[in-house]
Amino acid sequence: MIGYTMVGTADLDRAVRFYDPVFAEMGLKQCYKDDQVAFWGDKTDVNAPRFATGYPFDGGKANVGNGTMTAFLIDNAAKIDTLHGLAMENGGSDEGAPGLRPDYGEGFYAAYVRDPDGNKIAFVCYDINKKA
Repeated sequence: MIGYTMVGTADLDRAVRFYDPVFAEMGLKQCYKDDQVAFWGDKTDVNAPRFATGYPFDGGKANVGNGTMTAFLIDNAAKIDTLHGLAMENGGSDEGAPGLRPDYGEGFYAAYVRDPDGNKIAFVCYDINKKA
């Protein structure tokens, strides 16, 4: 359903330093980069969803949308904890520490962060109690 998600940045090198270790932990590699944009995903599968950050095409300032978020599906709590930690170590800010969110479901476990530009991302598991 989704080809790619892109978030804007004011500093591509800083954004890459934030996203590279996070996506490496998720098993995603940087599959394209030029002086305007960087993509992560499966370079060999053009149909696999990708995530990108880059400068706005119109040359204007990147705007952060309030209420806009990309959530990455993760299969266990330990990895969510690790991803949250990597985000914090690489210039991110906390928007919700790792933990259960019973309002969203009995086994819903998540962590919420903002990248250095203020874009919000989440790492979620819908049922942390389910065996993978």
